[in-house]
Amino acid sequence: MSKYGFMKRPAEKTSTKRYVADTQKNFVRGVLLLIITALLIIFIFGDHGVLQLYKLKKERSEVQSYISQLRKDREILLSEKNKLENDLKYIEKLARERYRMAKPGEKVFKVVPKNGNDKK
Repeated sequence: MSKYGFMKRPAEKTSTKRYVADTQKNFVRGVLLLIITALLIIFIFGDHGVLQLYKLKKERSEVQSYISQLRKDREILLSEKNKLENDLKYIEKLARERYRMAKPGEKVFKVVPKNGNDKK
């Protein structure tokens, strides 16, 4: 025996401590893995997650296209309003086409197509 032989620990106690340390490491790893997995799930599927962000961007683009279409329609309606207020020829054209009006002395002809046998 060496001079410090009496200070050696028995092999059984060190293996028990090593087993406890390994168990604690595995437990900490498992808890960290669980926390990371939960955070990833929240990051992807949560209320402010990636999927929700994608849906909101898609909805935003749809709303913006709808707004641009409404603006185009508004411009068309404003030009129509302007024509109806100021353009006498346009008013006359509408009266003739929509309401089948005619000037005195003119005749209005109604064209009736044949029953599905129209060949061009």
